[in-house]
Amino acid sequence: MANILIGTCGWTDRALLASGWYPPGHRDTEGRLRHYATRFPVVEADSPYYALPSAGTTARWAERTPDGFRFDVKAHALLTGHPTRPAALPADLRGRPRDDALLAEVWARYAEALEPLRRAGRLGTLLFQYPPSLTPGPRAEAFVRAARERARDWPFAVEFRNPAWWHSDRTAPFLADLDATAVAVDTVRDLPGSLPPDAPVTTPRLGLVRFHGRSPHWGTGTKEDRFRHAYSAAELAEWLPRIRRLADRTDEVHLLFNNCCGDAAVRAAETMRTLLAGALPGPRAEIRSFEAPGPI
Repeated sequence: MANILIGTCGWTDRALLASGWYPPGHRDTEGRLRHYATRFPVVEADSPYYALPSAGTTARWAERTPDGFRFDVKAHALLTGHPTRPAALPADLRGRPRDDALLAEVWARYAEALEPLRRAGRLGTLLFQYPPSLTPGPRAEAFVRAARERARDWPFAVEFRNPAWWHSDRTAPFLADLDATAVAVDTVRDLPGSLPPDAPVTTPRLGLVRFHGRSPHWGTGTKEDRFRHAYSAAELAEWLPRIRRLADRTDEVHLLFNNCCGDAAVRAAETMRTLLAGALPGPRAEIRSFEAPGPI
């Protein structure tokens, strides 16, 4: 029986803060996370992609969330081959060559920072989101494999942003061999850079879907343009058969909404929870929620 955990990609996005979703008294750093964790049982922590957190920061994340809560944590940009500004690195690493030794050091500091989440049982998975520039082939596979080797003792999920990976019959067995979760995505369907909605189950431990929205500016516009979308119930209902298949084949399923425009992500997550509660009754899947019983 799979646990299905539904949440959003981040809890500090400016648009969400401005939307009024956080009630008075819960808009400070601590209050936001504590409030979020009464509504959803999983969240994606995207800030480590931009800068390495401290172990003290992640320890506070663990302290402010209940048992059973999960953080899926994005890998730092350097670890996934994204262009990385010097300011995104610790000050003492900014003048170093961009080589394997630097990757190893960034990984070591990233892992050290996330250890409090792992010790507390709060870590869902590491999320390695690779850029569209990473095209499939032996060199790309070696790059991903090296990352997995560094993270060999950690749960590991991979999102490819180049659709060519999913046009190759090598991708699924490659990720299965790495014991890496293949991340499924929802995006607009008819653009050259659009990603297919299906991803194979490559580890029985976890199924992960990231809902990016269906903006026609996917891959070309600003962040606000790319992810601006309010999901309808009908669009989300399209996913119910896929989610059922994931739930049948994995121990846990994470559904994360990244359509960061106002409170669109939290509203979509709530709608998905309602749809799944009606579609997956009985022992097939447990849809977990930490929703508070009354006002807080």
